[in-house]
Amino acid sequence: MVVKRTFDILENCLKNCPRPDAVCGKYDNQWITFSTEQFARQSELLAMGLMAIGIQKGDRVATVSGNRPEWSFVDMALAMTGAVHVPVYPTISEEEYRYIFTHAETRFIFVSDDKLFKKLSPMIGQIASLEQVFVFNNVTGATNIKSLYELGETREHELSPALQQMKQSIGEDEMATMIYTSGTTGIPKGVMLSHRNLVSNFTAHANNFDLGTAHKSISFLPLCHIFERIVNYNFLYKGIGVYYVESLAQIMPAIKEVQPHIFCGVPRLLERVYNSILTKGKQLKGIKKMLFFWAVDLGRVYEHNMKMSLWYRLQLAIADKLIYSKWRAGLGGNLQIVVSGGAALQPRIARVFSAAKIYVLEGYGLTETSPVVAVGNLRTHQLKVGTNGPVLPGVEVKIADDGEILTKGPNLMLGYYREPELTAGVIDEDGWFHTGDIGILDEGKYLKITDRKKEMFKLTGGKYIAPQMIENKLKESMFIDQVIVIGDHEKFASAVISPNFEYLHDWCASQQILYKDNAEAVAHPKVQSEFLKEVKEINKTLGQHEEIKRFRITADSWSAQTGELSQTLKLKRKVLEAKYKGLIEEIFAPSREED
Repeated sequence: MVVKRTFDILENCLKNCPRPDAVCGKYDNQWITFSTEQFARQSELLAMGLMAIGIQKGDRVATVSGNRPEWSFVDMALAMTGAVHVPVYPTISEEEYRYIFTHAETRFIFVSDDKLFKKLSPMIGQIASLEQVFVFNNVTGATNIKSLYELGETREHELSPALQQMKQSIGEDEMATMIYTSGTTGIPKGVMLSHRNLVSNFTAHANNFDLGTAHKSISFLPLCHIFERIVNYNFLYKGIGVYYVESLAQIMPAIKEVQPHIFCGVPRLLERVYNSILTKGKQLKGIKKMLFFWAVDLGRVYEHNMKMSLWYRLQLAIADKLIYSKWRAGLGGNLQIVVSGGAALQPRIARVFSAAKIYVLEGYGLTETSPVVAVGNLRTHQLKVGTNGPVLPGVEVKIADDGEILTKGPNLMLGYYREPELTAGVIDEDGWFHTGDIGILDEGKYLKITDRKKEMFKLTGGKYIAPQMIENKLKESMFIDQVIVIGDHEKFASAVISPNFEYLHDWCASQQILYKDNAEAVAHPKVQSEFLKEVKEINKTLGQHEEIKRFRITADSWSAQTGELSQTLKLKRKVLEAKYKGLIEEIFAPSREED
């Protein structure tokens, strides 16, 4: 059958790729599996339960939950009834919740647990449109989602024909979801996406790898973000079993238990896995340590589709037997593919993982493009390290005179909800969406992002700086976890660095450096000297005007929870610049006084 609406995935899977573990979740420390038939049944019962309480086509319904099967049941049920799914992060502030629920005119909310129920249920009566909060877990005093399943089953004879009629009436161009951008700056915008937007996108990149009913995935990046959600559709559509992981702390145990063949990850996660592997390698002794880093160095020169000499192939085979196979075993033993998006991945990580037969498919996209614009294609061998792969079939891309990436296609959003002027500001009269990203088409086909247009800045000498590229190079250092490059309208580029404290603490111990806290550790002369050495080494790879002339090390770890990073782990530049205003002033004040 042809899938045209998101909920058509269920019928497609029932006919073409049913499996006993279509979606799975962990409850009381046990994996519970739902077959394709159960998935479809739960979704239809929930849809009828929602119809029984009066849901109407176009009603906005929010989910605030970690990744779990119920999230997908709700998603499919809402799509069947013509309601609009508004997925929201479970970690944002109360002020942000109020804004989103009010702006979206949300009617119902589904939450996962008692903590979220206590936080959000008082908004009933405070937000005019909001009627009820349903809970996935058993929470005293809360209405459980099970009541909707039961209501749907009780009234099935009456409501089943109405549901089938509703499903038939839903067009491809009707809004399926509204996703509020995480927004590193400014007020979140409600991105309206249709069934056509979503379906055209996941069916296009479903052909990029050969996995199916014999394979499993784990899902741990937030489903409320379009990247994980669209790949979730991709996996379901292909008949890959999806095992949902509700919190980041459960990732490694889940990998060992599920033994997945594929998952999605952001560069920061892959960097941490890579650094963890290197740290273990450094603990080895003698010949074992020598072989380990020989294998790492071998991987660092790996290129997709390279013409390998017989000698290089032989070395790879030996490295695979002795070293790489152990890495794969540590990641469950079956891992073949990691789909990476959200930011640029360090090329050395993509090379080393791919040499170890864990192929990294880098992609590029935005919420407004549903999201994938380009992604590596393993099936056609269209992969190139340092790029985001070829543009998806059906999607158009052109590079504007100033280097900005413009795109259009069936994946382009309907617009921003209740914001026609903002919509007109990003989609021009010819239908091209202005992404705000700077890039090139490498070899005429591989999309490569060089920086964010709005994040580039100019030094007083007139030279432009692309901070993301420099930040990515700096993060190649084992000592650096996060970094922000600064210097707008200054004489030179500088940086504020958040260390990789786990590695720094181990290094301090090896150097017999004593400290009482992180502040004392980063202030130690030996630590300062080591960071200076690292920065100088990276400066050698940069243009003269790009070099980091001065830097300061903070005693803070940056995260989404503490506010320096967005929910997708991107730098909140304005927040960081405000937080470290004193440090930044300290960096640049001497050069300003020279004028």
